[in-house]
Amino acid sequence: MTADAVGAVEIGGALARLRRVTGLPVAFGGLVESGRPQIRISELSGTTTAALRSLAVTSGNGLGGKAVALARPCAVTDYSSSRQISHEYDVPVAAEGIRAVLAVPVVVRRRVRGVLYGALRSARPLGDRTLDAAVAVARDVEQALVLRDGARELLAAARPERTGTEGGAVWEQVREAHAALRALAPRIADPRLRAELLAACGLLTAPPRAGGVTLAPREVDVLSWVAAGATNAAVAERLGIGPETVKGYLRSAMRKLGAHTRGEAVTAARRAGLLP
Repeated sequence: MTADAVGAVEIGGALARLRRVTGLPVAFGGLVESGRPQIRISELSGTTTAALRSLAVTSGNGLGGKAVALARPCAVTDYSSSRQISHEYDVPVAAEGIRAVLAVPVVVRRRVRGVLYGALRSARPLGDRTLDAAVAVARDVEQALVLRDGARELLAAARPERTGTEGGAVWEQVREAHAALRALAPRIADPRLRAELLAACGLLTAPPRAGGVTLAPREVDVLSWVAAGATNAAVAERLGIGPETVKGYLRSAMRKLGAHTRGEAVTAARRAGLLP
């Protein structure tokens, strides 16, 4: 799946959440097109026409274009009569029958990647609570895109054949990032996103052997940091658990892997396809 396709999936999922948390009956959105100063509205939720589908919104134009240009949320009480925006898109907006509209940019690494819209079919103020809820949904999309970007970059770094010092340095970065992503996963409330992140971590390891050793998730987390050179105290701090708990997980993993030292455990785990 391409980066744009992945982003569109995230936008689509976000629209359902936006409608649920804000109570707005209509939501739509899309991504900034690569190499162009415009967004393409590709995802619709609660609409009754196709008037907005595939609409290209240029940065600076209309409400969404203003949100892209300013990289901040914008809202109008009555789209067609608002003096706060330009009116290049009045025809499709009127065809859909929406009046009060908000637009929230999705900003990743200081770059606008997309826009989420929410709308009412009546002209009335949307209110700070509604706008804050929409912003929170956009932040979830931003987090998801950051994680996906990071996993994709790690995979790109890991794929080329490298030898010598360069290869060793690259793999150390991959291993440290693998440990960091696994440590982040338990803090992600969205179970679907958490599962996808762990699946991306799995792509950094070799395919597990049939009938091979199976470790508990926390045992893998601990070994991931040990493989990156962390001490037990550092592992405890990064995973938010006690040093004695770290030792317990490490002893259990070593026993399952038939290892007598930390180094042997890491080597055995790599051979079993449990670590990169």
